[in-house]
Amino acid sequence: MTVNDDSFTSWKNREEIAESMIPVIGKLHRERDVTVLLHSRSLVNKSVVSILKTHRFARQIAGEELSVTDTLPFLQALTTLDLGPSQIDIGMLAATYAADDRGLPVEEFTAEAVAGATGANKIERGDGRDVVLYGFGRIGRLVARLLIEKAGNGLRLRAIVVRQGGDQDIVKRASLLRRDSIHGQFQGTITVDEAKSTIVANGNEIKVIYANDPSEVDYTAYGIKDAILIDNTGKWRDREGLSKHLRPGIDKVVLTAPGKGDVPNIVHGVNHDTIKQDEQILSCASCTTNAIVPPLKAMADEYGVLRGHVETVHSFTNDQNLLDNYHKADRRGRSAPLNMVITETGAASAVAKALPELKAPITGSSIRVPVPDVSIAILSLRLGRETNRDEVLDYLRNVSLTSPLKRQIDFTTAPDAVSSDFMGSRHASIVDAGATKVDGDNAILYLWYDNEFGYSCQVIRVVQHVSGVEYPTYPAPAV
Repeated sequence: MTVNDDSFTSWKNREEIAESMIPVIGKLHRERDVTVLLHSRSLVNKSVVSILKTHRFARQIAGEELSVTDTLPFLQALTTLDLGPSQIDIGMLAATYAADDRGLPVEEFTAEAVAGATGANKIERGDGRDVVLYGFGRIGRLVARLLIEKAGNGLRLRAIVVRQGGDQDIVKRASLLRRDSIHGQFQGTITVDEAKSTIVANGNEIKVIYANDPSEVDYTAYGIKDAILIDNTGKWRDREGLSKHLRPGIDKVVLTAPGKGDVPNIVHGVNHDTIKQDEQILSCASCTTNAIVPPLKAMADEYGVLRGHVETVHSFTNDQNLLDNYHKADRRGRSAPLNMVITETGAASAVAKALPELKAPITGSSIRVPVPDVSIAILSLRLGRETNRDEVLDYLRNVSLTSPLKRQIDFTTAPDAVSSDFMGSRHASIVDAGATKVDGDNAILYLWYDNEFGYSCQVIRVVQHVSGVEYPTYPAPAV
C-alpha cells in the first residue's frame, strides 16, 4: 500500500494549525469569557483531532470547503480586539467573509462583524450567579457537569440537595459524577471532603446538603444568595409545589420536567424571550418537547403547518423496571431492557404552551425501546403549501447553520447514522437528511436527540437566560 505524501503532509499541516489554535481558544475563554464556536459547536477544551473533525463535519453540512486554514486568520484577528463576554462563531465569520465582496482585510472585517462584543458597549464580566441543584440523578449530574464546565463564566454551582443515603453517601455520589456508563469520564478532577460535606470539582467547592423536604433548608446559612434552584426530581410540577423551594437564598426555580397549571414551559430558542423578569417559577418542558418544537417552529414559519403527529422512539428511563414487576403505570412494569413498550408522551400537548401561535392540532404517542440513551422523534406534518424534499432539506440545513435556532437544530447527512452517533450532542434535535420524506404538502422529519445531554444543554441555556449571563453570539444569526 502506498501513502499519498501530499495528503499526509496536508493532514500534518492542519494538525499543526489546530494545535496552535488550542491555547488561543483557551486564553480567550479564560481571560475574556469568550466562547469560540464553529457553526454553533464550541471549540473550548477540544483536542486537536476534535477541532479537525468539527471542521470536517461543518464542511459536510454547509456543502462548502472549510478548514483550519480558513478559520485561523479570524481566530488570530479576535486576539487583537478588546472583547467582552460573548460567543463568536469563526465558521460563520469565514463563511460571511467569503460572501463579502468589499475586499476588506480579515482584521477589519472581523472587527466590524463582532463590533457589539467590543468597545464601550460590550458586556462586562459580572460576579456570576449562584446555582443549586435539588436532586442529583441522570439530569442533575449532567447539568452539574455543564455548570462546572462553565464555572467562572457566569454560573456557579454552589450546592446539591439530596436525601441522606447510606454509608459513604457523598463518596458514592461523587463517584457517579466522576464516571458515567453512557457519557464517559468527567473531564477534570474530583475530590471529596467528607468532614465538610463537599465535592471539589475542578477547583469548585460544591456543598452537599442533606434534606428530606425544601422547608428544611436555609441556603443563606451556606453563603448562597439570589440563587437559581434547578429541581431535577420532578416531584413537584405545579406552582404551589415548586414554591416550596423559594426559601432564603433562592430567587428562582427551574424545573427539569413539564410544568403543570400556569407554570411556563420554556423551550430555549423558541419562547425563552417570553419569560417575565419577575417570574420566579418556570419549567424547561421535556426532552421530547425540546426536540420537536424548534423544527416544528421552523417548518411553520416557512411552510405553515395545518396538523401533525409525533411518534417518539425513546430510550428507556429509570421510571421503568429492569425486570417484570409491579408498576402503577400501564406496561412500564415490564422489563425495559428486554421489550419495546408502548407508552404515552405529553410532548404533543406541550407544544401549545411553548408555541401558542401554532393553531394546528398536534397528536403524539411513544414507544420505549431497549437503548440507554438517544431517542428519535418522527414528526409527520401536513403543510400549508406544497414543496419538495430538496427544498425542505436546503431550508433546514440553512436553519441549522445561520438561523436563531442553530443551537437547537442540528443537521446530518451521514448515510449510516444510528442512535449512538448522537450521544453527547448539545443540540435539542438533529434532522436526519437521509430519512426525510416529502410528498407535496406532506412532510415526515426524523429528529434524533440525546434525551439526556442535549436536554441538559437546553436547561443550562434557560438558566443562563434568566440569570442574565446568556451572552450574545457574533456574527448575529440571520432572522
